[in-house]
Amino acid sequence: MRQKSVNGVSIARLIGSSGLAVAVGIAYFLAAHLSLLLLTKPEGVAVFWPAAGIASGALIVFGRDARLPVAVATIVATIVANVLSDRTIWAASTKALCNAGEALLVAGLIERYFGSRFNLDRLTHVLGLLAAAIVATAVSGIGGTAAIKLLHSPAAPILTTWYNWFASDLLGIVTIAPLMVGLAAAMRKPPPRSELIEGVAALAALAGMTGVIVFLPPGPWKTVVPIAMLFPLLLWLAARCQPVFASAAAFIVSLTIVSTITFGIGHFGNPDLPINDRIMTAQAGIVTVALCAFVLAALFAERRQHSAALIESEARLQEALSAGRVTAFDWDLRTGMTRRSENAAQMLGFDPKKPLSATEFLARMHPDDLTRYKALLQSARPDKPSLAASFRFTRLDGREIWLEQASRAQFDAAGRLVRIGGLNLDVTERKRAEEHQNVLMAELDHRVRNVLARIAVVAMSTRERSDSMDEFVRTLDGRIQAMAAAHSALSQNRWSGAGLTDLVRRQLAPYTTDANTTISGSDVMLTATPTQALAMVLHELVTNAAKYGALSSPNGRVSVHWDRHSNGDAAASLTIEWREFGGPSIVAPIQSGYGTNLIRELIPHELGGKVDLVFAAEGARCRIEIPLEERFSTLVSAGGFLCEADRR
Repeated sequence: MRQKSVNGVSIARLIGSSGLAVAVGIAYFLAAHLSLLLLTKPEGVAVFWPAAGIASGALIVFGRDARLPVAVATIVATIVANVLSDRTIWAASTKALCNAGEALLVAGLIERYFGSRFNLDRLTHVLGLLAAAIVATAVSGIGGTAAIKLLHSPAAPILTTWYNWFASDLLGIVTIAPLMVGLAAAMRKPPPRSELIEGVAALAALAGMTGVIVFLPPGPWKTVVPIAMLFPLLLWLAARCQPVFASAAAFIVSLTIVSTITFGIGHFGNPDLPINDRIMTAQAGIVTVALCAFVLAALFAERRQHSAALIESEARLQEALSAGRVTAFDWDLRTGMTRRSENAAQMLGFDPKKPLSATEFLARMHPDDLTRYKALLQSARPDKPSLAASFRFTRLDGREIWLEQASRAQFDAAGRLVRIGGLNLDVTERKRAEEHQNVLMAELDHRVRNVLARIAVVAMSTRERSDSMDEFVRTLDGRIQAMAAAHSALSQNRWSGAGLTDLVRRQLAPYTTDANTTISGSDVMLTATPTQALAMVLHELVTNAAKYGALSSPNGRVSVHWDRHSNGDAAASLTIEWREFGGPSIVAPIQSGYGTNLIRELIPHELGGKVDLVFAAEGARCRIEIPLEERFSTLVSAGGFLCEADRR
């Protein structure tokens, strides 16, 4: 399978190379045959050799893989064209080798110094192509001159023969190769339809203008008028279209001039003028037009590339500024004019069509911050030009934001502040986070003070009611553990609240099992204050039951039930029922201790609730009723899922 694939690729490459060789060979032969109709006298060198541009352009466009087929096509086409023009096979073969070597040398130099993706959209590429063409044609001209001298024995000087070869091939490469390179680039990136129509129209106008110039009568202005007539059209093509259109313009002008000389038409075909003068004039005109077109096209192409890169860079900068909530500004204090980045309108809340002036910007700064900002500007000095400030700014929609400015001041020769430029960073979220953190720190400080105060009271009261140090430590530890359990339940929910079910289970856990405890009620989420108060009350109830009540007997049971009540428009309330069964009989009177007093007094004092504690003979009963805050959450177990229902 792999061998078949390899063979398929080889066959495809062979077909492609053969097709390229045939196409280049036919084009080369036609161009060479046309060029051989006009030869210099007496050495017999073609005045214009566009075939050199065809071979060189094909090698530049198709790269290394095209070297062999293009070289073979060049050699065969050169031999056929020369033999048909009554040249000997040996002379034709020698020239064929020189032509093939010339094309390979041009393409090799281009690839060596500019890479495989060569295009005429840079001035360095235009100059590089010209330099490569000069080097290659100069070298091939030496071989061609030697062949002509040895095989034809012309009477013309060697230098003249070499120059005619050099000039004809150089003109062919300079006019034809850029067109092929431009066409290849246009196929990779086709021009828009509007540009194509505009370019074709300009080329048609150029062709008509060239025809007019060719038929102009001779006069003292004949060297100025052609340039004045063609330059605007070349400038139009270069400025508005891709380089391929400028290359086509140079080709049209060159083809027109060469055709008029070859067929004796117009000024360049005037038989009254010496042929050498006409040839020199034609060559000078072709080179002038071609270089002018290529240079203009390259300069404008570079400008378009730089503009596109600048636009892309500006867009990326604006995206980065917007993502970072940063705006750039420049403020000229002498004129009062300000310039801001595009995202400033969105961040500062003004209409992009109505830029915010410096006066309006300062007017929307908070008065307290404005005073500090003006003092900062007055303190700026040439040796300390960096400025940093934070201030509040009121947007046009009324929303206040915080801005942090990092800027740099500029001064004139007299040391006066004349300009400020820098960045404004929106730090509103950070400021709000800092304010929230300050609130949390204050709340934490308040809670810590309350906890410490409560621990101090608990420790003092426990010490007064303890008969021994061991009893004091044990009792105090239990009460502190109750407070810690409430704190842990709140911490798990980031102090947003604690579930009553979890709170009750935590307090009963050390003394109860499933057999001696019944807990029922939907789980109500309590805020921090009722959680801490209920934790201490429940701890005292559990401790009392473990020492003297139902939890001190194997047959005793404790029932804890609660329910939420809603009284119409009045605030909701929570009722908790604590009942003990099966414990030791309680004999009146009951002496009240710290725990009993805490149960009866803590809820009314801290929560504004009610507590009814009764020590009946069958067991202790405690009814606790506390008001719930306006906003709370109830977790209801339904079908195996816990659903949170928020109410007000």
